[in-house]
Amino acid sequence: MRPIPALGRALAVLVASLVSSTPALVYAQGQAPAVQASAGTELSSKIWIDRANEIEEYMKAAEIVKIDDLSVGVTKPKRAELAPGGPVNALAWKQIKPGRYQGYWESYKSEIAAYELDKHLGLNMVPPTVEKRYKGELGAAVMWCSSVKSFKELGGVPNPPPVHLAKWNKQLIRAKMFDNLIYNMDPNLGNWLVDPAWNLILIDHTRSFTSGTKMAHEMTRVDAELWEKMQALTEASLKPVLGGWLRDGEIRDVLKRRDKMAEIVDQLVKKNGEAAVIVR
Repeated sequence: MRPIPALGRALAVLVASLVSSTPALVYAQGQAPAVQASAGTELSSKIWIDRANEIEEYMKAAEIVKIDDLSVGVTKPKRAELAPGGPVNALAWKQIKPGRYQGYWESYKSEIAAYELDKHLGLNMVPPTVEKRYKGELGAAVMWCSSVKSFKELGGVPNPPPVHLAKWNKQLIRAKMFDNLIYNMDPNLGNWLVDPAWNLILIDHTRSFTSGTKMAHEMTRVDAELWEKMQALTEASLKPVLGGWLRDGEIRDVLKRRDKMAEIVDQLVKKNGEAAVIVR
């Protein structure tokens, strides 16, 4: 299996399409290096798999013993260290009250909604995220992932070794589908992370779930399993998942974007054939 196209030229957005006819990886700055891992050290940073509930409850209750500003991120996140001994050592702390900032609607609640929808779809790309109170203020606490590097740190979309190529290509497709569903208007190279096991991890969703049917990425392929789950979404099924974090109109906008995605997929299938569009 040859590489599929990657995620764009600019560091600001990942909007280049996945073109099936001429597969090739496109990097932000020339050929991006692969994530380095010695033999036998391909450890997954997704420690929440099969223990998400435990980690969520710990993050809600754990004491923050130190908090520092981060030099990255336009939304001014902080790194919060937790008391040692638990399953999580640190959190990304986002205290963004719902409102308009620098021309963008943002909310810490969107971070939690992204995680809950990721969980509902079985995507497992968004780290556990919970609502937490710190010094009287509510915010989103996002599990801090260890041993990861952002695409920006790597100089562009990383190039996996052949053994991980099929898995990596599928993850890129699924991540773009998710960004389109939630309208993540800020999918930059600093917010897509990769670990030594070549897992793709998605962070920073404060600007997601705004209105409209605009796509964050050009669609050329969809993953069959994830697409089936997206097609099954209804307002009734989403309300228990997202109702605590999104307004009714924002939930309906998720479904409108899904319907727009369906129109695009139907057009692509008519033009290129199902086998070229639906990845199984």
